[in-house]
Amino acid sequence: MAKRALISVSDKTGVVEFAKNLAELGFEIISTGGTQKAIAEAGIPVINVSDITGFPECLDGRVKTLHPNIHAGVLAMRSNPDHMRQLEELGVETIDVVAINLYPFKQTILKEGVELEEAIENIDIGGPTMIRAAAKNYQDVAVVVDPADYDTVISELRENGAVKKETKFLLAYKVFEHTSAYDTLIATYLRKQNGLTGFPDTFTMTFEKAQDLRYGENPHQAAMYYKEVSTKTGVITAAKQLHGKELSYNNINDTNGALELLKEFDVPTVVAVKHANPCGVASADNIYDAYVRAYEADPVSIFGGIVAANCEVDGKTAEEMAKIFLEIIIAPSFSEEAMEILTKKKNLRLLELKDIEKPFDKEETRMIKVPGGLLVQELDTDIYDEEELVCVTDVKPTEEQMKDLLFAWKLVKHTKSNGITLAKDLQSVGIGPGQTNRITALELCIKYGGEKVAGSVMGSDAFFPFPDCVETAHQAGISAIIQPGGSVRDQESIDACNKYGIPMLFTKMRHFKH
Repeated sequence: MAKRALISVSDKTGVVEFAKNLAELGFEIISTGGTQKAIAEAGIPVINVSDITGFPECLDGRVKTLHPNIHAGVLAMRSNPDHMRQLEELGVETIDVVAINLYPFKQTILKEGVELEEAIENIDIGGPTMIRAAAKNYQDVAVVVDPADYDTVISELRENGAVKKETKFLLAYKVFEHTSAYDTLIATYLRKQNGLTGFPDTFTMTFEKAQDLRYGENPHQAAMYYKEVSTKTGVITAAKQLHGKELSYNNINDTNGALELLKEFDVPTVVAVKHANPCGVASADNIYDAYVRAYEADPVSIFGGIVAANCEVDGKTAEEMAKIFLEIIIAPSFSEEAMEILTKKKNLRLLELKDIEKPFDKEETRMIKVPGGLLVQELDTDIYDEEELVCVTDVKPTEEQMKDLLFAWKLVKHTKSNGITLAKDLQSVGIGPGQTNRITALELCIKYGGEKVAGSVMGSDAFFPFPDCVETAHQAGISAIIQPGGSVRDQESIDACNKYGIPMLFTKMRHFKH
């Protein structure tokens, strides 16, 4: 009995050569539609699937391989005498190789302006059924969904006369990995089309490998970089690397943190980040002044850091940036002069990100995998509710103080908790991140800020449990405070502010970041 192969693919990469090799090895080739045409035009004998089923393709090709003459030939267990007897009685022949990849649903939904009807038509039915059947019967059938595996199958057939069992088992696994991602993509698309919000009862997502990483946060930790299947712009996965060595796990995480803060601003702004915390931030009339002021905010911490800018980096700004060691510069574009200057630094990574200022989508989520589970929450895209923003002290902030207070509030939102930030003239003065108590975070800010602290304003990501932060702020010359409020001891902090003539705003919105 001749061995047979069923080949029907959307991605025709290498399929003609694969069919040619199978034919040379004595396989009969069964095929459909465009795949059959491509094989036949190459002069390779090929049988139309309708000749096997005795039934014509119908419903615009929706029904082709969904037939017992096909599925019985795939699913029959060769070691089961009863299965083989039934095949003989039914006049069905076995199929030994199945090479199928699915309708291009992903490519369809990624097209601009695609209609629902077109997306639905690109949901494959027969393909998943066929490859799942072949994978289930992996002991007897080699199933190929990835053109990269054609050579392996041909090589083993030539060397051994059959595909090794362990290879067929691996190929079966790849089928279910493939169909799982395929179905998840469909479900995600249809969920969005239905306008569903919130979190589903079962949470499934699919990601594609973007890059192998040398290691994770530390050299002894393995890591990988995956990206969503989407057309999103203004996100780190959409950045184009123009220069420098490969991005690392920490590079990607820190750059994303810089982007999240940068998106809070609609004027020329530069954000410097170190270990996922902002270390120097400034806004100005132009990107050069914004960078210089961000650098001057903390010239020590920015060394070896990541810099994000929301305007094109020009030659003048690049000259300043080139004076110190930076890991990454990310911006919407770089001028020719800037590229000439910055590419002289061999390892400096330059990332171009169009739409860098575009806010993240409201449906974005943040996920943290814990052993045995997954924490999922909405991304913190809000900053404050203007109707809830209230001055709770006798003294009100000046117009300039108000600008700086809202600036400090944006900074502290993106600083690890417990977090305190100091700002003056739209420039960070001191940033105290990730402390186990709030007063220590403030003391760090004052230490970093030095002489610049006097006259600055303070932001706190959560309420003051005691009036000690107000007392310390007064001693340092801090002129105004913004915080969420909500402590049972709020009045003590309010009284302290009134005592020292410090205006204090309550946002009634907390921004913990862990």
